[in-house]
Amino acid sequence: MSDQPGGPEYSLVVPIFNEEQTLSELVRRLRLLLDRLDASAEIVLVDDGSSDRSYDLMLAAREADSRFKVLRLSRNFGHQIAITAGMDVAAGNAVIVMDADLQDPPEVVLEMAARWREGFDIIYGVREARPGETRFKKTTASAFYRLLRRISNIDVPLDVGDFRLVDRRALEAFKAMRETNRYVRGMFSWIGFRQVGVSFQRDERFAGDTKYHLTKMVKFATDGVVSFSAAPLRLALNLGFIVSALSFLFGLVAVAFKLAGLYSIPGLASIAVFVAFLGGMQLLVLGLMGEYIARIHDEVKDRPLYIVRDTHGFQGP
Repeated sequence: MSDQPGGPEYSLVVPIFNEEQTLSELVRRLRLLLDRLDASAEIVLVDDGSSDRSYDLMLAAREADSRFKVLRLSRNFGHQIAITAGMDVAAGNAVIVMDADLQDPPEVVLEMAARWREGFDIIYGVREARPGETRFKKTTASAFYRLLRRISNIDVPLDVGDFRLVDRRALEAFKAMRETNRYVRGMFSWIGFRQVGVSFQRDERFAGDTKYHLTKMVKFATDGVVSFSAAPLRLALNLGFIVSALSFLFGLVAVAFKLAGLYSIPGLASIAVFVAFLGGMQLLVLGLMGEYIARIHDEVKDRPLYIVRDTHGFQGP
């Protein structure tokens, strides 16, 4: 049930970071969607520290239509945290997450709502096509999701982003997970419940540039792997065994050749190569261990996931 008596049936959460070129069209299409839904709804616009006119445009949408609500964070906390902030304040029985760039068509929410009425707890959007994205991004994304599915302890659906509808009871389970380095789509896979996909054709970005550049993509992928798999640590262990075995065999061969008087292996070059290789393996292992330790360090600090600067349209403190 909704957290508030007489509250909305649906909540749409939209994280926004520097989307002034898209917001007017986004608001127009969201208003059309609200009029087509089978019950009352609210729109939660989350300003993730925008430096352009996005916040002003959000306030204008709120002034024109009270179904729009605005949550402004104190700085840019990142896409996954902004999603979390919006879902924390969403009041609906069904909460939908979608991006502001209109690559995920708002109209698909109607089909998600229909599947929710059938009894599914989580309905996620499955991308059948990704126009407007580079071949490099498509290839690396496809490879990453398939790799994560093989090495993780959860069944992460392929070709799925954060565009999804979540039932209130599944949302409450998600909200209990307050980890700092968040991989939201993996977290929803982890909590279980009855899930189903809805296929759709993804559109090109309506305007502006993507906010997920290479460095953010690498960070995002790292969060996914480290949060849901210990495979990198096991890989480091296996590499250690392999290097040790190769070193032992190399030593046996060198001694055998020396005793047989067949061949004396030159020392300097072979030792230099071996030491460099071993040093690289040690740095790799230390780096992997450091990544996991850094995540532990983030968690034990127990800082809030985000800080709210302003709210508009929400009841209570």
